[in-house]
Amino acid sequence: MAEDIKKETVTPVEPVIEEKKETVQKPKKDKYKEQLAERDKEIFKLKEKLLREAAELENFKKRMQNERINERKFASKSLIGDLLIHLDHLKMAVNMNTEDPNLKNFLVGFKMISDSLYKVLEDDGLKEIDALNKQFDPKFHHAVEKESEPEKPNGINLKVVSKGYTYKDQLLRPAMVVVNEWSDENGKDK
Repeated sequence: MAEDIKKETVTPVEPVIEEKKETVQKPKKDKYKEQLAERDKEIFKLKEKLLREAAELENFKKRMQNERINERKFASKSLIGDLLIHLDHLKMAVNMNTEDPNLKNFLVGFKMISDSLYKVLEDDGLKEIDALNKQFDPKFHHAVEKESEPEKPNGINLKVVSKGYTYKDQLLRPAMVVVNEWSDENGKDK
């Protein structure tokens, strides 16, 4: 009888313990799976952020390199702009008409110097803007006056008051021009 009691008391205890183990292990597994999923999401977000930051850094490096290249390319732009005013004055002086033979000889020499200076600047990237008898373009021309000549089309540059220049495809100084502007109603009181 003592053996029967031991068996009866032992058998009901074991299944209860096993059931408790199973119920305790399931929530732990779910908890770990949730933590792993959260960590995976966090790792994914961090990887995306790292890739964005790396791309931004690469773009910054390229932008800085392009800026350095442009700084070197256009380093003499302001100097050339300042020289142009004086070179234009020199060009006007050497194109002056005179009857004095000594002055003519000096002017010929100064003209050669002026031409060689313009040649050096042109070799470096300076280009004169061709504006005479061209359609007015506000990107390259600055209108200083309007005239009316009906035999020529509207918007054509009639005169160049001051030459304009570009330096390596950037506008250095716009051409100062007189623009043709007329209509059929000019001079009529309507």
